[in-house]
Amino acid sequence: MDPNDNDVAAFIDAVPSPVRKRDAETLLAIMSRVTGEPPRMWGPNIVGFGSYHYRYATGREGDAPAAAFSPRKASSTVYLADGTQAYDLDALGDHTTSVVCLYLKNLDRVDLSVLESVIARSYATSIAPGFGQHPTA
Repeated sequence: MDPNDNDVAAFIDAVPSPVRKRDAETLLAIMSRVTGEPPRMWGPNIVGFGSYHYRYATGREGDAPAAAFSPRKASSTVYLADGTQAYDLDALGDHTTSVVCLYLKNLDRVDLSVLESVIARSYATSIAPGFGQHPTA
């Protein structure tokens, strides 16, 4: 997946759900503030900030956003490059997770200061030297 020049504001304006659109605007503000990076579209529906390079022992490599979100139909997805298992998310509020995805149905039911802290820590980890290098994978 690569960044592209698609318009982030137009993408968010086109989100059909009022809750997802509102949450996308909130996530855009949080991630802009935390990363200091401008938002860019990655693929057709991921808003990313900054990037890191990954390389596996198999030779597979590429670039990924250092912080990112996507306003999906069922929930807003926040991508944590260092994985959700790196965090104690009990204080966050209403959420579910997968390996690197934090699913949030409504940011009104989430502690935004906890969310911002998680995003900030994940971003800092993903831009640290050596992150993304997986010599045994």
